[in-house]
Amino acid sequence: MSSEEFEKLHEMYKSLYDELKLIPERALTSHGEERKRLVRTFDERQGEADEVTHLQSQRALLLQGTEYLNNASQSIERSQRVAAETDQIGTDIIEELGEQREQLDRTRDRLMNTGENLSRITPHQRHSFLMTNKLLLAVIILMELGILGAVIYLKFFRK
Repeated sequence: MSSEEFEKLHEMYKSLYDELKLIPERALTSHGEERKRLVRTFDERQGEADEVTHLQSQRALLLQGTEYLNNASQSIERSQRVAAETDQIGTDIIEELGEQREQLDRTRDRLMNTGENLSRITPHQRHSFLMTNKLLLAVIILMELGILGAVIYLKFFRK
């Protein structure tokens, strides 16, 4: 029912109501047939007024139902948006975990290769690597001592 129809029904209801207020006053002063006609008219108008009242209550219920439906639709839309966002976050996390797993697999493979390479080295090779490392360390220490001596000489003995 449109708003215009509702306005028309409302106007009709007001006019019927105004007429109904006048009928009891006329009925008291009328006699016989006129009184019966006024009572019939009163009953008819009362029925029409009841029908208009019923239509108004139905319209109010319809508007209330429409409002509930709109609220439910908005709630469903919000829930769908949240579900889509959650789904996207889950997808991103799964992709990131997959990348981390690949990194861990590559690291494990490198460690296994390193372990295999270390196990293939003979004790003689290990001794050779150890001596090379000691010799390199001794050269570095001697260079540092030389640099330190040069700094002290330049700082204190040279003017």
